[in-house]
Amino acid sequence: MKIAFFSDIHFNLPALQAVLEDIDHQKPDAVYCLGDLVGYNIWPDEVAEEIRKRHIPTLAGNYDEGIVLHSNDCGCAYKDDVEKANGAVSIAFTNQKVAEETRTYLRSLPRHLSMEFRFADRDLKLLMVHGSPRKINEYLFEDRPEKSLMRIHADSDADILLLGHMHKPFHRKLSYTLEDKKAFRHAINIGSVGKPKDGDPRACYLFMEFDTRLVSTDPEAVCVTFRRVEYDVEKAAVAVEKSELPNAYAKALREGK
Repeated sequence: MKIAFFSDIHFNLPALQAVLEDIDHQKPDAVYCLGDLVGYNIWPDEVAEEIRKRHIPTLAGNYDEGIVLHSNDCGCAYKDDVEKANGAVSIAFTNQKVAEETRTYLRSLPRHLSMEFRFADRDLKLLMVHGSPRKINEYLFEDRPEKSLMRIHADSDADILLLGHMHKPFHRKLSYTLEDKKAFRHAINIGSVGKPKDGDPRACYLFMEFDTRLVSTDPEAVCVTFRRVEYDVEKAAVAVEKSELPNAYAKALREGK
């Protein structure tokens, strides 16, 4: 089974188009999007249309929900007053830019998606969320204490927990005891297509492979590849600079921050 997952496009049409082209070359069995189509750039309706015409199952992100509610709050976390002020400009611009048809589409998106597969020894449950299973805008960073992350994982009743929202890809394998054997849960952040924050400006998405003949006690049963895709970053950055959006967002695109 081969599945592609992507998230956090944030209106970045050139990045999305490059990722979808790369996904086509990989020929996965399925494709899913974990949300946050909107914010921070100028192509809201074009981004939504690219996803809708491919019939890609998609979650609502926190920014998407803010736009659905015509809110002036995207549920984002800001480090300082400058970031907060820039964020206010961004969500006001986004609310003005989004067509009602796109807003209606965003309103229809679910918060969670789950799948269940039969492994050799038991069922394997995969849960897709935007922020966390508890809250759409909760940040589950890679350095979260294992005990805390395992508790969230166990409460969600998932073997594989797929996350967006942080814009920083990671894969953590969490061991636990299952019927006197060592088994594994997987917490995976799939990174960001349109606004990476890990120092790499290339678009990021996740390609997952697993073989249902394997067992849950094998930590390598789930094979994860973070694919980085080159795209026209300068086109996206210049589009920001020519708009009413803060130039800080263009700088962030160029630096992957």
